[in-house]
Amino acid sequence: MDCRFQPVTHQDLQLLRAWMETPHWQEWWGEVDTEIGYIKDMIEGRDSTRPFVFVIDDVPTGYIQYWFLRDAKQPPWSSQSPWVLDFDDETIGVDLGIGEAAHLSIGIGSRVLRAFVAQRVKEGFTKIIIDPDIENKRAIHAYEKAGFVRIREADEQDGSVLLMQWKGNPTS
Repeated sequence: MDCRFQPVTHQDLQLLRAWMETPHWQEWWGEVDTEIGYIKDMIEGRDSTRPFVFVIDDVPTGYIQYWFLRDAKQPPWSSQSPWVLDFDDETIGVDLGIGEAAHLSIGIGSRVLRAFVAQRVKEGFTKIIIDPDIENKRAIHAYEKAGFVRIREADEQDGSVLLMQWKGNPTS
């Protein structure tokens, strides 16, 4: 599997919107216009989060981003997800979504996440977390396969998440 990560540009927003409007995205992500607004802020430098489209064998296949917990330790993020205050400022968080439903449950998420984390580690990031919804069993399984371990459940404004931290030693 040839996987690369392309920084999101304005030209990617239509594709991202199409993915975000599908049922498997709507189940776990926020309102589409709000999410697209966040990504525009990232592209235009108003948000420090780094967004990417992941491309597998030359086909755009999903979205992945990393964000800095130090920047989330202020409102509104700290009030929506107070658990961010429990982590070191050097910690980064990762979020990911598979573009098309046909690509779910075939191992893409864990393979992409392993490759993405490997790049972040090469850049010097060693404290990496991910925070799936506690009910998103498919994501939790993929993240465990990618080398993340369960830390604890945490309450958020919109529900509960499972905090997971990268520990390496992922399985294939």
